[in-house]
Amino acid sequence: MKATNLTGATVIVTGGTRGVGRGISEAFLAAGAHVVVCGRNAPDKLPAVDGREVVFVQADVRDPDQIAGVVDAAWAIDGRIDVLVNNAGGAPFALAADTSPRFSEKIVALNLLAPLWFAQAVYGRMRDQGRPGSIVNIASVSGTRPSPGTAAYGAAKAGLINLTRSLAVEWAPDVRVNAIVAGMILTEQAHLHYGDDDGIAAVARTIPMQRLATPADIANACLFLASDAAAYITGAALEVHGGGERPAFLDAANVNQ
Repeated sequence: MKATNLTGATVIVTGGTRGVGRGISEAFLAAGAHVVVCGRNAPDKLPAVDGREVVFVQADVRDPDQIAGVVDAAWAIDGRIDVLVNNAGGAPFALAADTSPRFSEKIVALNLLAPLWFAQAVYGRMRDQGRPGSIVNIASVSGTRPSPGTAAYGAAKAGLINLTRSLAVEWAPDVRVNAIVAGMILTEQAHLHYGDDDGIAAVARTIPMQRLATPADIANACLFLASDAAAYITGAALEVHGGGERPAFLDAANVNQ
């Protein structure tokens, strides 16, 4: 299959300076797109490919006014916004009984409300620019199964999947809206969730593909959903999780694969 060519397209990647977001930003740069990223703090080094660098806008995605500033900056490049990747998100481990209402509110705002507000901010421009737009929401397997220790996060990601499907119906045919249901991913912060190298290896053994995803795995799925190859795909929740998780009962019953 030919490499995705998005030369001249303008792409926004929220949280696009590190981890999965950085991988997504670099993939779109490599495909020829202009890439605008945002975050609360500028990184020491911006994502770049072959001498082309992203445009960074300092912004908190939980603030609608700051979201508008990111969208304006992207529009100013070439009077178009072709792709929005709602990647910013996450949550620390915290048992539900121990968290405050304010904590939960911030988690839901980051993982559900911010993607909605960003999508609303780009919709009118995508609708009126004369070419279909594409929105890709980065969801999680935490939104499709129990998420102990990150309950508010899992609930928000479940909401994001439903939001994706609702917006896809409301906004077709002008804007396609899809989600990626991401599994466990190996990033620079993986040890915070899975422990040391031995812990990461043990987690990998629970996945049929025998490894965690890489940022490139998620980025490639984003490129596909943003491209003309996915022109008839909207309202989808694409599972990128290496086959999911091996059911615990198989191990309990000593059932080998």
